[in-house]
Amino acid sequence: MAITTTTVAEAESSEPLEASSRFAWLRAFRRPWTLTGVIVVFIFCVLAVIGPWIAPYDPSAVSKQTLMPPSPEHWLGTTQTGQDILSQMLYGTQVSMLVGVGAAIVATVLSVLVGLAAGYLGGLTDELLSLLANVFLVIPALPLTVILASYLPKTGSLGIILVISITGWAWGARVLRAQTLSLRKRDFVEAARATGERTSRIIFRDIFPNQIAIIAASFLGTVTGAILTQASLAFLGLTNVTEWSWGTILYWAQVSSAMLTGAWWWFVPAGLAIALLGTGLSLVNFGIDEFINPRLRQAGIGTKKAQRAQAKAKRQAIVKRPQRKRGERSAPVPFDPVTSDVILEVRNLTVDYIGENSVTPAVNDVSLTLRRGEVLGIAGESGSGKSTLAYAITRLHKPPAQISGGEMLYTNADGTKTDILSMSDSELRDFRWEELSIVFQSAMHALNPILTIGAQLDDSLRAHRPDMTKQERAARVIELLGLVGIQTDRVNAYPHELSGGMRQRAMIAVGLALDPEIIVMDEPTTALDVVIQRQIIEKIIELKERLGFSVIFITHDLSLLIELSDTIAVMYAGRVVELADAKEFYRNPRHPYSQGLLASFPTLSGPKHELTGIPGSPPDLRRLPAGCAFADRCPLAFDRCTTVVPPLIPLAGPAEWRQPEAACLLYEGDGAAASALSADDSDFAELEDAR
Repeated sequence: MAITTTTVAEAESSEPLEASSRFAWLRAFRRPWTLTGVIVVFIFCVLAVIGPWIAPYDPSAVSKQTLMPPSPEHWLGTTQTGQDILSQMLYGTQVSMLVGVGAAIVATVLSVLVGLAAGYLGGLTDELLSLLANVFLVIPALPLTVILASYLPKTGSLGIILVISITGWAWGARVLRAQTLSLRKRDFVEAARATGERTSRIIFRDIFPNQIAIIAASFLGTVTGAILTQASLAFLGLTNVTEWSWGTILYWAQVSSAMLTGAWWWFVPAGLAIALLGTGLSLVNFGIDEFINPRLRQAGIGTKKAQRAQAKAKRQAIVKRPQRKRGERSAPVPFDPVTSDVILEVRNLTVDYIGENSVTPAVNDVSLTLRRGEVLGIAGESGSGKSTLAYAITRLHKPPAQISGGEMLYTNADGTKTDILSMSDSELRDFRWEELSIVFQSAMHALNPILTIGAQLDDSLRAHRPDMTKQERAARVIELLGLVGIQTDRVNAYPHELSGGMRQRAMIAVGLALDPEIIVMDEPTTALDVVIQRQIIEKIIELKERLGFSVIFITHDLSLLIELSDTIAVMYAGRVVELADAKEFYRNPRHPYSQGLLASFPTLSGPKHELTGIPGSPPDLRRLPAGCAFADRCPLAFDRCTTVVPPLIPLAGPAEWRQPEAACLLYEGDGAAASALSADDSDFAELEDAR
């Protein structure tokens, strides 16, 4: 397929933006409270490392200067036995920080592994790991900590780290599991799964980064909690009281009745250090949350230098992109329903939702044909099976959805047919995005909120084009943004920084990344205003004519489909009830359901008329009627409609268009339709007038 793109030099010119993004973490320090917290924590970390070296005295050495207040010789005073409190504080900082950070690392690693694995893998893994976490949650933490610590009084800091870790990981795991359960249903995770990425990569590339703010807050909170727990255990004498820590200092102050004797300098420094470190960690947490969450960032996406680089990139010459490595694409030609060859054929496809005691047919015996360069529109009310069909075609359905029967035959460029349903996981990995891609319904949920648009495009290329260099991928990303009408200086923009229309264009760019032959678009204009809808539709038509791919466009908006599609299939209760050329469908809809749908839309020209709509509601798929599912709402139904399920019946139509079909008993047999559609049928006359 011959298309134009930017040069590698142009892609390289975008590197200043990438370079500037490498230092985006510096933005976290522009908040004074964040900087204050970092300074406080940094000072304590430095003191923990060098404290024993700079201590003026041995913390255990006694002297005759007993219970002395702060003085030039002893900056923080002395104890009842003449020990220097400053030296004890410096030594104690190392032990307290070691226990706090060590316990936080172990507890956080345990909570991340258990929480993410349980939430994403589900099933038996989730049940077992959740049971383990629940056991630790119901056990009172403080009594358990005291009991364990009392059996490990001489193990030093390592024993305290293990005790605090064992008792402190379960809550974090529970929170991360709940967040993972929510994230794994997001469309950007489905998109990553569709590209064939490994489970471990999805967990740590797509889910884990979205929870860093929660993990960081849990880690910093665990550090504070571990320091407080260690101080409490030491204060109660449950640790090695000869090992200096802030808790040990408080223990000896309490044993020596420092508060009763008014020796405030003995216990205030340790308590103040704990409070000050906890405050500093909290302030750092605010900065981490701002850095991790792009929505909280206030700075722009690029510098003047980067903007000049982008302006220069736009002036670069354009060259042809290298040809596809997995087979040549046929040259794009206008769609011709007579001469165009079939690229996808769906035969008698059935998709059921399997419950404990029920089977719900969401897609029931659906047969469709998609030709090269064609836009096949699928319409119907909510719950008619449109999205289930889209997920079945792309093999993205998950339990309880199950394909119970049928075939989906894909014909590649050399004419070889392959049943998509028989593909292995590795074959699906190559097939998805290479030959068939999907544009999900909600771009805000389909795009990873913590990755830039350019990074998400690059991710698809890296997964399927391992032989492409970094410069070639960057050039392709710039090209894709240009194809969908997004300025290339938005390559480092996050999804929330784009408008709804731009996000949807970005999703289309992701779908085009690997030059697929078929793109399934599942209601891509949902929640967009009519002006943006128009722009998206025009862009889809432009790209289709330019690149020659085929489109399955799913929506409940018939007026949109009539303008965009070559062929329209109308679904009701999991079945296709009408299939016709878009122009013929608009001129002469055959099925009463289609007539009712069209009568629900106002016209922009011609005489005014009352919008009739369709009375009633779609049937419950779990309890479908014996005959036609539309019979209860149909103004033309007769007795046989309640007992016989109508098949798709070929009808007469213009020779130059696709032969229309309708699943309605009104068209069964010679003269049946004419007798049913009698002139004195007022209901049908109203439908005709509305049309």
